[in-house]
Amino acid sequence: MLHFLRRQAARWLLLLGGCELLLLAASLNLAMQLRYFRSTDELTEFSAHMPERSLVFALIIVLAMVALGQYQAHMRMTRFGLLAHQAVAFVLGGLGLVVAYYVVPQAYVGRGVLGIALVLGFIAVTTFRLLFMRLVELDALKRRVLILGAGMRAAQFHNLMRRRSDRRGFNVVGYLPRQGEPIVVENERVLSAEAPLSQLVQREAIDEVVVGVDDRRGHLPMDDLLECRQLGITITDLTTFFERESGRVQLTLLEPSWLVFSGGFNATPLRRLSKRCFDLTMAVVLMLLCWPLMLLEALAIRLESGAGQPILYRQERVGERGKTFSLLKFRSMRTDAERDGVVRWACKNDDRVTRVGRISRKLRIDELPQLWNVFKGDMSIVGPRPERPQLVADLTDKIRYYSVRHCLKPGLAGWAQISYPYGASVEEAAEKLKYDLFYVKNHNLLFDLLILIQTVEVVLFGRGAR
Repeated sequence: MLHFLRRQAARWLLLLGGCELLLLAASLNLAMQLRYFRSTDELTEFSAHMPERSLVFALIIVLAMVALGQYQAHMRMTRFGLLAHQAVAFVLGGLGLVVAYYVVPQAYVGRGVLGIALVLGFIAVTTFRLLFMRLVELDALKRRVLILGAGMRAAQFHNLMRRRSDRRGFNVVGYLPRQGEPIVVENERVLSAEAPLSQLVQREAIDEVVVGVDDRRGHLPMDDLLECRQLGITITDLTTFFERESGRVQLTLLEPSWLVFSGGFNATPLRRLSKRCFDLTMAVVLMLLCWPLMLLEALAIRLESGAGQPILYRQERVGERGKTFSLLKFRSMRTDAERDGVVRWACKNDDRVTRVGRISRKLRIDELPQLWNVFKGDMSIVGPRPERPQLVADLTDKIRYYSVRHCLKPGLAGWAQISYPYGASVEEAAEKLKYDLFYVKNHNLLFDLLILIQTVEVVLFGRGAR
């Protein structure tokens, strides 16, 4: 039974979301009982269609929590941060419910019931989440992982996954060295290689063997690994394991053969069609929602800069397959920002940014004209952010596999944007590439939707803006 629970630990987010959905639905029912317990007639009236009302309430709050990054597999957050994000999610969810009740009046539950339900739901969900996170951290419920190899690759993996939050779903039992391979991993983490691998995994109750030897040629115990597979043990390559657990591709562990054979890069006609339909649908929705903001932004730029100064800014960017296109933005810098013709990274407190531009960059309003680029087909709603040709040429020379990110259309929002701060150097561009490669390998319609929703958190908390 314990082995089964550890196998299912990778789905803890789905379990968390399901439990919180039930708690929120129960909170609305309890709120109704507390509000009308003295009035039997009103209680009977409001009990009608309560399951549907509870579902709407719970779904919108959970959606707001998704938007605030509360269901990310790699959350690294203090308790105060958790409470802050949770509180903002409930405020956002409350506003969403007001809009939903306006659109569908039949779902309305009354201000009193809604207020009580939000308070009860916040207390219940926060308490449950804190207890659940403690439960998830129990070693007994984590997958027990054995790393086959104790050389340079294994040591690098060990250093990259030092933090407990990086190992939320698994526990590394140890590193098993291979004959002829230098041992680089810390000695206390190295296991004895006296017993056969199949005996070791049974003795240590291993759930997954991760192959991380420095040189596979002639160094893999294929018979032992096959026997482990017959025992139901999962066998995984180190690069694949790191990608799955961290949500990014580690460049230093990467080999060309892995990119070729590891799967992903879904570019079937059906996927292209679904992505294009998603882009057009979301572009229309965002245009309808944001046109007042765009109008105010244009007016603010005109008032600050005066008549005759451009409101929109066109800039050449690199798109799919390395083709360039003209990207549209609201102008957020002075017109003489690059008068010498030299391309520069934007930096913190950049003096080239106007007062209006500083606000619009924080709120990402300056990016909204790119919806026109989406309509034209130059960009997608979700994808790697497009860079300027001069920067792309420089980064392609300095960062291995940088050009791989151009196998998809660039996007307004992206996995790298919600996972890593603004990149303003070659080193930071390399870090963001890890997330871009993860996206281009694993993109699908649900992933696009989750990224778009979680972009709300980036906007609200101003992460990555310069």
